[in-house]
Amino acid sequence: MFTRAIAAAASLLVASASANSKRGLVFTPNSTFPDDAYIWTAPPTDLTWYYNYKPLPSQIYSNVSQSDFEFVPMLWGAPSDISDKSFYNTIKTLIDERGVNVTHILTFNEPDGPGQYGGSDIDPEVAAQVWVNNIVPLQEDYKALRVGLPACTGAPAGMEWSKKFLEACSGLISEGEKTKNCTFDFVPIHWYGNFEGLASHMGEYSAAFPNKSMWVTEYNLANANLQETQAFYTTSAEYLDRLDFVERYSLFGAFRSDVSNVGPNAAMLNRDGELTDIGAWYLGRQATGVDPNSGKGGKDSGAVRMPTPRLVTLLLVSLLGLVNFA
Repeated sequence: MFTRAIAAAASLLVASASANSKRGLVFTPNSTFPDDAYIWTAPPTDLTWYYNYKPLPSQIYSNVSQSDFEFVPMLWGAPSDISDKSFYNTIKTLIDERGVNVTHILTFNEPDGPGQYGGSDIDPEVAAQVWVNNIVPLQEDYKALRVGLPACTGAPAGMEWSKKFLEACSGLISEGEKTKNCTFDFVPIHWYGNFEGLASHMGEYSAAFPNKSMWVTEYNLANANLQETQAFYTTSAEYLDRLDFVERYSLFGAFRSDVSNVGPNAAMLNRDGELTDIGAWYLGRQATGVDPNSGKGGKDSGAVRMPTPRLVTLLLVSLLGLVNFA
C-alpha cells in the first residue's frame, strides 16, 4: 500500500503522459526470460530511447526503428591496448554501412568505480587516451554527433575523476603553448540515494559544468521499503520532467525483483515478470497493484506475457482484414 499523496502524484504523471522524449531504458536483458525485453516497447509506452552498455544495438530490438526507439551506443571501458580504435570503427560502420542514425554517444560507465560493482575502473589518464583515439575522430567526422562526458558514480570521487580526465585529455590534444580542450555536449550522472541527494548531486554537476545539459542515465532509490521507493519515483520523475536542462533520464530497474541489485522494491517487474506500479508508471500507464515481491520467481508462473512486435503486427493485420490466414 502507498499513501494517498503518492497515489495522487502518480495519477498526475500518468494523466500527463505522452511520448516522453526524455524517458529511456537501461536495457539489462534477462537470459532466462528473454521475452521480458518486449515489455518495454509494447504499446502503450513512454520510452523513446535506450542504451545497453555496448556500442551495438540489441538484436531483440532490430525490428524497431531508430526514430521510434533510439539506440545510444556506449564506449563502456578501456581496451587492453589503449591505442585500439575499435569503438571508432564500430560506430563508423554502424552509421556509414548499416545506415543507423546515431545522434548521441555515451562514454565510460562509472570509471571511478570498481569492476565488481559494475564500474569500468579506469585511470583518468588512460580514459583520456582512449577518448582521443576514438571519440575525437568521431566528433571530427560527424559534426552533429552529441557526446556525453563519462558517467561517474554518485560518490564525491566522481567529480575529482572528471576533472582529472578533462585535464589529461586537454594535455593530449594541446599543441605547444596553445591549450585545447576535449569537448562534450551533455553530462550523464548516476544516483542511488534519496531525492534530496539526487537534487543536490545534480546541482553540483550543473555548477561544475555550466551551460551543459544533463542526462540522468542511472538512478533509483536502492534497498528501501516500497512506500519510500514509490514516493522517490513519483517525486523524481516529476522533477526531471520539468527541468529544461535535463534532456533525458533512465530509471535503473527494468528487471525482475528477484534479480535486482538495487533491492526488490526498486524493480519494475515482480518475480514473474509482471509490471509493478513503478514499472507501469514509468511506461506511462496506470498502477497495476502488483507487489514487487510477489510471484514464484525463476519458474513459469503462467502469467500473461507481452506479445512480440511481429505478433502484434500480424494480429493488427488480421483484424483489419488485410490478410486471409485461412
